[in-house]
Amino acid sequence: MGKVALEGIEFHAYHGAYPEETVLGNRFTLDLELDTDFREAMLHDDLKATVDYAKLYKIIKARMDVKVKLLEHLGHMIVTDILEVYPQTKQIRLTLKKHGPALGGLVKYSAVQIQYPEDYA
Repeated sequence: MGKVALEGIEFHAYHGAYPEETVLGNRFTLDLELDTDFREAMLHDDLKATVDYAKLYKIIKARMDVKVKLLEHLGHMIVTDILEVYPQTKQIRLTLKKHGPALGGLVKYSAVQIQYPEDYA
């Protein structure tokens, strides 16, 4: 069992519960860690035997392009999309941050953390 991670993925996207968020957009960052069996990739230098980082990025970007209201829902959809492409994934840890959220004061970011399978039990 091994870990594959992408950290600090940045997007400008239009997610939010308030109308101005869907017009102006915001900066989002995402950290992702997957536990998967990549023994064959280690032994045979075969990309097909592990998680392809470029494909993983495309999965996330495609989901970030679809407007939603809640970070919780967005994170869930990303987890679902990853599991559809990489069903052998044993665990996923995802942290999704919205920088400078519209809360009426200075806030560095709001965030959600989702863990699969723990949050899905």
